[in-house]
Amino acid sequence: MSLVRLDDSATATVLAIAHDGPAIYNIVDDEPAPMRDWLPALAQALSAKPPRHVPKWVARLIAGPGLTMLTGARGSSNAKACQELGWQPRYPSWREGFAAAYGEHPRARPAEPEARAGTP
Repeated sequence: MSLVRLDDSATATVLAIAHDGPAIYNIVDDEPAPMRDWLPALAQALSAKPPRHVPKWVARLIAGPGLTMLTGARGSSNAKACQELGWQPRYPSWREGFAAAYGEHPRARPAEPEARAGTP
């Protein structure tokens, strides 16, 4: 799968609209990755439990035909957008994007110790 931040998509859209002539661009980060790689990293960034693994036949019952899209889709290349539009993603990798977006997520920080009643 290929991932992208919303602000990167917006920037690329503005550049594409201003660009001469019709064209189609893939607006994605530089590092396509299978869900089995990025989903556990996202869970960790959010201090959530790691995703469960289920047999493919069970997943197929739940996701139906969408399972192929989730697990077998090829990543896209942003080379054309980078070359023709001069666009670059703010975070070239989903790893950097997750760290930036969720590193300050409340669940990613250790809990503050609660003050006890009657103590300063």
